[in-house]
Amino acid sequence: MALYRVCVTTGPYLKAGTLDNISVTLVGTCGESPKQLLDRVGRDFATGSVQKYKVRCSGELGELLLLRLHKERYAFFPKDPWYCSHICVTAPDGSVFHFPCYQWIEGFCTTELRPGTAKTICQDSLPLLLDHRQRELQARQECYRWKIFAPGFPRMVDVSSFQEMESDKKFALTKTTACPADQGESSGNRYLPGFPMKVDIPSLLHMEPNIRYSATKTASLIFNALPASIGMKFRGLLDRQGSWKKLDDLRNIFWCHKTFTTEYVTEHWCEDYFFGYQYLNGVNPVMLRCLSSLPSKLPVTNDMVAPFLGPNTCLQTELERKSIFLADYWILADAPVHCLNGHQQYVAAPLCLLWLTPQGALMPLAIQLSQTPGPECPIFLPSDCEWDWLLAKTWVRNAEFLVHENNTHFLCTHLLCEAFAMATLRQLPLCHPIYKLLLPHTRYTLQVNTIARATLLNPEGLVDKVTSIGRQGLLYLMSTGLAHFTYTNFCLPDSLRDRGVLGIPNYHYRDDGLKIWEAIEWWAWDPADPRAPQSFQLQAWVGEIFAQAFLSRASSGFPSRLCTPRELVKFLTAVIFNCSAQHAAVNSGQHDFGAWMPNAPSSMRQPPPQTKGTTTLESYLDTLPEVNITCNNLLLFWLVSQEPKDQRPLGTYPDEHFTEEIPRQSIAAFQCRLAQISRDIRERNQSLALPYTYLDPPLIENSVSI
Repeated sequence: MALYRVCVTTGPYLKAGTLDNISVTLVGTCGESPKQLLDRVGRDFATGSVQKYKVRCSGELGELLLLRLHKERYAFFPKDPWYCSHICVTAPDGSVFHFPCYQWIEGFCTTELRPGTAKTICQDSLPLLLDHRQRELQARQECYRWKIFAPGFPRMVDVSSFQEMESDKKFALTKTTACPADQGESSGNRYLPGFPMKVDIPSLLHMEPNIRYSATKTASLIFNALPASIGMKFRGLLDRQGSWKKLDDLRNIFWCHKTFTTEYVTEHWCEDYFFGYQYLNGVNPVMLRCLSSLPSKLPVTNDMVAPFLGPNTCLQTELERKSIFLADYWILADAPVHCLNGHQQYVAAPLCLLWLTPQGALMPLAIQLSQTPGPECPIFLPSDCEWDWLLAKTWVRNAEFLVHENNTHFLCTHLLCEAFAMATLRQLPLCHPIYKLLLPHTRYTLQVNTIARATLLNPEGLVDKVTSIGRQGLLYLMSTGLAHFTYTNFCLPDSLRDRGVLGIPNYHYRDDGLKIWEAIEWWAWDPADPRAPQSFQLQAWVGEIFAQAFLSRASSGFPSRLCTPRELVKFLTAVIFNCSAQHAAVNSGQHDFGAWMPNAPSSMRQPPPQTKGTTTLESYLDTLPEVNITCNNLLLFWLVSQEPKDQRPLGTYPDEHFTEEIPRQSIAAFQCRLAQISRDIRERNQSLALPYTYLDPPLIENSVSI
C-alpha cells in the first residue's frame, strides 16, 4: 500500500470556492491510482482554503506524469464554478510534485494537469504526454478561434466560439487553462449614468471564464467612471452642443480629478518648450525622426528660421549637427472625415519641424498643415501672430491625438498584443516554458479588446461620437498603419537607432524604456532554452503571429520562424515589452496630457487656415471640439488612465507556473533589477519640473488590461 498526500489550494477570489464534488486520479510511469473523492468533514473547497487529503494506491506509481481533477455534481445542487490555484502531491518516498492550475473550472468535467516542470516537445518522449499535449492544443484551438474584424487589421478572437463551447461538451475531458486571473462573474449589460458607452455587453457573458474581467476589476472600473460621468451629466455638459465660451471654462470640467501633471499642462500648454517636450515624454513619444536634409514637400528656407536659430549657425549647419527633427503625419492625408452633432469635421496632415537647442530643449521651428506645399498652404512660424501660431500647433496636437489613439496606442499595443495572446493560447501547451513566460502578459487582453470593439469601435460607438475621422477613419488609419509597421518599429532599441534619437537629452521615455528592455531581455534568456527553436510548437507560434498579426507581409521584417536562441530572446523581449511597458507609456498619461482639451483635441470643426493673420480667439474656439464632444472624450481619457484594482505590476507573478528553482531565482533577480530601475527613476524625478513616471516599474501593468 502506497500513501500519497495531496494538498489542494482554492483561489482567494470572489466565488472561487465550489460545492461540487472533486475527485483526483494520479497517473505515473508505473500505473495510476483509483479515482478518489476528496472529502473531509465540513466544506472542502471554500474560497482561499488549503485542504490536505490522502490518496491510497496498491503500489507506488513512479514519477507522476498527470493529475486528473474530476468535478462532478454534489447531491441536487447545480453546477458551481471552482477556481483551483494549484495542487501539491507528496509521494511515499518524499518526492514533491507541483501541479499549477490557476484556472476556473466550470461544469462537470475532468481537467488534466501536468507537473509544473517546463518542457518543450523535444523533451517529451512518452506517448501519454505527447498525446496530452496534442489534446490540450486541439481543445484550445477549438475554443480560441481567429476572426477578421476588418480588412488589413490584425486578426482577433472570435467571441462566438465561446458560446459554441458551452453547448459542446466533447472538449470537457481535456479542458485546460486559458489565462490566469481571479475572475468573478461578468458584470452583465450595464450603462454608466451619463456615460456614452457600456461597461459590458451580453455577449461577454459567454466569454471563456478564464479571460473575463474579475469582479474586483469590473467593480473598480465602474467606480472610477461613475463620479466623473454623473458630475458632467448633472451639470449638463454631456448634452450641451456648441462652442466653449472661453478657454477658462475648460478648467472646470474635471474640477475633482486634477493631478500635478494636468495642472502643469494647463499652465504651459501653449508654450513652445512644452510643445516640443511632449514629443519626448508625452503619450506619443515615437514620432520624431532626425533629418540630414529637408524633404521636398516641406520647403522651409534658412531665411524663414534664421531668427530662431540665432547667430553663428544656419539651417544647413544644424542639419549636419543632427539637431533638426521632423514629425510627419503623412498617414492622415487621405483619412476620411466625419460629421459630429450634424456638422462636418476636418483633418490635417501636418509636417512639424523641430530644433534641438544647445540648451537641450526641443523647439518647434515651422509647421505646414498639408503634405502638399503651395500658396494655399502657408508655413507657420513662431514669429507669426499669437493666434495663428497657436492654431497651427493645435492642428498638430489634433494630428497627434488621431495617430496616437488609433495607431500608437490601440493598434500597436492592444490589437497586436491580442494576437500574441491568441497565438500563445492556441499553439503552446501549458507546460511549454514560453507559455509560462508569456501567460502573465496576456491577462485580460482579450477581454478589454472585446469590450473596446463593442463600445468604441462599433458603428455609432464612441469613436464615431467624438473623433473627426469616425469609425471609417479609424479603419483606414489602422490598416494603413499596420501595412507600414515593421519589426524595427516594434523593437525599442532598433526604433530609437533608426529614428536617430539616441542622443537627445532629457528623453526619459527612451532612457527608462531601454533599462526595462534590458531587464526583460535578461529575464527572457532562461526560458529561451538553446533547444527551444527546435520545437515545432514554438515555430507554429511564431508562424501564427506572422500570419495573423502581420498578415504574412514579408516587408514588415517580422520573423515567420526563429532559428537561434538570440532571435528568440529578442522576439520574446519585444512581445513582453510591448504588452507591458510600451502600453503603460502610451496609455497611462492620457488623462494627464489630455484633460486640458486644446492640448489633445479629438476633432476640428473648421478647415486648416489657408492664409495667415485671420485667426482670433473666437475663431479658435469655433475650431475646437464642441462642449459635449469634449466631455465625452475626456471621460474616456479618465477611465483608461486609471488602472482598475486587481493590478499585477511588471515582474509580479503570484501564479507560480514556474516551479523549478532556477526560474524562481531568475524571477527574483528580475524583480531586483526592476526595483533598482524604479529607485533610479524616482531619484531622477525629484529634480524634474515635470516628473516622468509612466515607466516606473511598479506603475506598469504586466499586460494590456485597460
